[in-house]
Amino acid sequence: MGPHEDSSREKQEGNPGEPVENRPAPLSIEVGTSGGGLVGNGPSDTSNTVVPDPESLHPVSSGPVYSAFSKPTKRWVIAMAACASFVSPMTANIYFPALNPIADDLGVSVNLINLTLTTYMIFQAIAPTIVGDFGDMAGRRPAFIISFAIYIFANLGLALQKNYAALLVLRMLQSAGSSGTLSLCFAVVADVAVSAERGKYMGIVGAGINVGPALSPVLGGILAEYLGWRAIFWFCLIYAAVWLIPYTLAVPETCRKVVGNGSVPAQGWNMTAVDFFRCRHSPQHADTSVGAPKRELRFPNPLNTLKVVLQKDLALLLSYNTMIYLVFILIAATLSTEFADIYHLTDLQIGLCYLPYGMGCCLAAILQGYILDTNYRRIAHNIGFTIDYKRGDDLRNFPIEKARLLPVFPMLFTGIAAVISYGWVLHAETVLAGPLVLLFVVGLCITGSFGILNTLLVDLYPEAPATAIAANNLVRSFTYPIRTPMGKHVWIACLFDKVI
Repeated sequence: MGPHEDSSREKQEGNPGEPVENRPAPLSIEVGTSGGGLVGNGPSDTSNTVVPDPESLHPVSSGPVYSAFSKPTKRWVIAMAACASFVSPMTANIYFPALNPIADDLGVSVNLINLTLTTYMIFQAIAPTIVGDFGDMAGRRPAFIISFAIYIFANLGLALQKNYAALLVLRMLQSAGSSGTLSLCFAVVADVAVSAERGKYMGIVGAGINVGPALSPVLGGILAEYLGWRAIFWFCLIYAAVWLIPYTLAVPETCRKVVGNGSVPAQGWNMTAVDFFRCRHSPQHADTSVGAPKRELRFPNPLNTLKVVLQKDLALLLSYNTMIYLVFILIAATLSTEFADIYHLTDLQIGLCYLPYGMGCCLAAILQGYILDTNYRRIAHNIGFTIDYKRGDDLRNFPIEKARLLPVFPMLFTGIAAVISYGWVLHAETVLAGPLVLLFVVGLCITGSFGILNTLLVDLYPEAPATAIAANNLVRSFTYPIRTPMGKHVWIACLFDKVI
């Protein structure tokens, strides 16, 4: 007997200590009535009035809403997160076309310039483990602001430096500032979006991450050729500054450990600049500490990321995600050399060849969200699960793995077939249109596959989503040796020669 039945019975039976003559006449359930209602059969009931049947009403969930932010505010926060997600992959890849010019200007070998790539990757693996834990503890705003401030000053130094030692150190600082933002961007989605609509928002944020590796080399080549290699770092500085100003002014704190569902007033550095000055000049808004949870700040612990990696289910998910991502990044890394050798294209033409790849990545990021949300609703309908868009769903009673993973299989199989075909057409040196079409398919399917796995990762670790994404980045860092020049030759041989 459910809670609604108990409540109904109490109302029907009245107070047990009340005299029988004072109690209301009992009601009986009439099955098959046009409202599915209760029909009064007491002595004073002569009109046969139909009363709504409590059993026909949907149960109302108790508790606060999952997110108190309005829909326009959610869109604003997600849009800013999507723009921020572009920074890290852009910074890692926009540098490639300028390696030779930088070596010539600084009077060092290209091998020494390549060493700056290695140190960049080391910090790219370490920084998210610290920034992610800090963001889950202190809030998204402090983590974003500190990271972007470091990034801006690093780019300023890189644009002005004139010796190799400064380049090496500042590239590490640049990596530390940019790499941690990825985990924060996905964490913002988990803060404001329930599971039923999370796929759409994860796709929007993932668009910046996926487009970055495909399009930033083109941008870097244009800047280096027409404005000089220092323009690359000026561009990165300007992009970050243009993003940071509106973020500091008007993007609210979303971390659930700091502001709950958004109804708890933010304090101190978690407040937007607009709210801070409003509180200072408005006495009625001066006390924002009421209802705010007390937090004890500590030094970020990067070992918390290892706790995620060592969980069996998450470790398996991270491993598959890393393998798929490796295919994506190595195709982008080898595209320029292979197209130059086979089709004898100019640097500008090679840059344009990245466009189909980037378009596929961008389309995948957008489509994957709608596919995930549609499949979530379909699974919920099939098992009779009621989706609560306001308060969020209890995923302990929902097959979230099935809802997320079902769309992966057709995309992954299609993507694998496209990768194999891509190797064949390059080996056969077919017309240029062949590999370009396949690049679009690879970008669409492979990118969509690991984007879906990222969404599942956030679903499985909702208490610290930034730390979970940092763990994903840490496992990916184990593939860096394969992405070295020697690793690229091994990859090319396996893909283009051994597959035939």
